[in-house]
Amino acid sequence: MAKNYLIVGGGSGIGKVIAERLAAEGNQVWALSRSIEEAENRTGIIAQNFDILEDEKLPETLDVIDGLVYCPGSIQLKPFERIALDAFRADLEINYLGAVKVLQQALPLLIKSDSPSVVLFSTIAVQTGLPFHSSIAGAKGAVEGLCRSLAAEYAPKIRFNAIAPSLTDTPLAHSLLSNDRKREANAERHPLKRVGQPEDMAEMALFLLSEKSSWISGQVLKVDGGMSAIR
Repeated sequence: MAKNYLIVGGGSGIGKVIAERLAAEGNQVWALSRSIEEAENRTGIIAQNFDILEDEKLPETLDVIDGLVYCPGSIQLKPFERIALDAFRADLEINYLGAVKVLQQALPLLIKSDSPSVVLFSTIAVQTGLPFHSSIAGAKGAVEGLCRSLAAEYAPKIRFNAIAPSLTDTPLAHSLLSNDRKREANAERHPLKRVGQPEDMAEMALFLLSEKSSWISGQVLKVDGGMSAIR
């Protein structure tokens, strides 16, 4: 049976791949992004412009949400002493408070579903200390805390899980993968000797949205080429 999915950040990168995969399975997908245009509407996908930092309310076109994925994120890698307080606030705003804003509005629609599932995005830098990641690791650490708290608060009705990727080849990571030398160096850092692809994260998200993961909630699942666990 077709379901309704809301993908916030569905205009590019991981979110776009998730939206396309869900639509290809015959579901109805609402893809929201500040970089998306209605011209991107296609079979199964309703594309709507939405800026998580500026827009206060979700589009009022949904009556039930079976699955929600929150993809917006940021990459700001600098020495701690060079990061302005406003930059810390900006990372919190888009990664954590943006998710809070969306979830508070979406909860009444999620509760209407028979088996709703929410997928958030963290980073391996939360549980694996990496230099120059203090701002994004702090913001995504808040996301992990939110995920576990809501999983407890809304069990057994709504499942909440998070994905913690390592470096993934998306527009957000362009500056880190902008030439062959950078790409090869970053691939070498991972035990599986490549950087992540949007499809790697999308497959995990699709699993967490599906009934195949119906006994999984409150988890942060690492999709990181082995970086956090093996050397």
